[in-house]
Amino acid sequence: MLRTALRLRVCLPPPRARTFRWSATPHAQPRADTKDNVAVALEKSPVVQAVQRRLQQRSEMQAKVQPDSNTAEDKQTLQRIHEMEPLRAAWEEWENTRNLLAETTRLLQDPDPTMQALAQEERSELLARLAGLAERTFPALLVPPSATAHLAAMLELKAGVGGSESSLFAAEVLRMYVRLAQAMGWHANIVANNETDNGGVKDAVLEIKGERAYDLLRWESGVHRVQRVPATEFNGRVHTSTVAVLVLPLAEDKGSEVDEELFKMEEVKVEVMRSRGAGGQHVNKTESAVRLTHLPTGITVSMQDERSQHQNRRRAFQVLRARLMDRKLIEDVKNRRDVRRNLVSSADRSEKIRTYNFPQDRVTDHRIGLSLMNVEAVMEGEGLRDFLDELAKKHQDDLLEEAFVAS
Repeated sequence: MLRTALRLRVCLPPPRARTFRWSATPHAQPRADTKDNVAVALEKSPVVQAVQRRLQQRSEMQAKVQPDSNTAEDKQTLQRIHEMEPLRAAWEEWENTRNLLAETTRLLQDPDPTMQALAQEERSELLARLAGLAERTFPALLVPPSATAHLAAMLELKAGVGGSESSLFAAEVLRMYVRLAQAMGWHANIVANNETDNGGVKDAVLEIKGERAYDLLRWESGVHRVQRVPATEFNGRVHTSTVAVLVLPLAEDKGSEVDEELFKMEEVKVEVMRSRGAGGQHVNKTESAVRLTHLPTGITVSMQDERSQHQNRRRAFQVLRARLMDRKLIEDVKNRRDVRRNLVSSADRSEKIRTYNFPQDRVTDHRIGLSLMNVEAVMEGEGLRDFLDELAKKHQDDLLEEAFVAS
């Protein structure tokens, strides 16, 4: 007997994420006096039920609020009602499609074979429309838009354990993110690069600007581990080295050092000093280096890469704002709910998040259990997009689960 099956998935497959799954196998030609089993099962799915609860809340708010009220509370409620209007419109489309499906199902018993065939084709299209609403439209409307989508990203890279091999890998990681930015159509700018004598990098700062740059790169924060045979190793032994990556949100520079939402000027201790290290005749002769200390948090930023004190001061305040904004975003996530614990836990920058195994040609992200068998593609930036996409999906799925709890 011919049977059809439909699966509704709103999360990544296990073990990478919790999965809300629904499946049904109704008869191809149901009796006219029974409901369509596929549509009934869709209506019982977590997404559709969350939509119904959210719209019930909207109806309750409408019943309580006065449209012509000028109170701050009522204005806020009216705003929330207005924000749920797209969800209400999508639900209206759902109900219209559901009604059409019920009418079409009854036509499957028509004695005319041509009418039956047309009804079967129409039924398949209507079921696909319902599944599209439940799988794509509803989840997108249940999850609030990202509040950080407009932010650029500032990446701080620092060589870790592994000596010179670590600094060499840090240089390759820096290049990986530059190549990724090119592949994504973003703009990358290396604003600081402390190179070593062997061509490696002790530490570096990279700015990446473009659509959703911070939202996609924020999960790169953590320890990146490389396993490979160094060029100087004659016995073919595999060495392990690490590079620490810190991704900070970078807001548009408005030309002002002070961001009243993040800090006040009296909270910042500013010190100037002579630059240190190898360089031209400018180094060690003028007090161009700047060090900032945010007294409430103890965050310290030192900058000496630019030639003038003014440029270093501007850059230091830019980094300070980014670090304070990063701190605020992490606190906001923890205060709301810890449903994204497996992604946010790397915020202390000490967790190993990814391993680049060159002998086995494998890159593994330990948070989502995803491995790609092409180290070169990842290091060239293009392969890294697969990890970013999966991490973004995981984040979206966690937000959707949070929406289920909230509705």
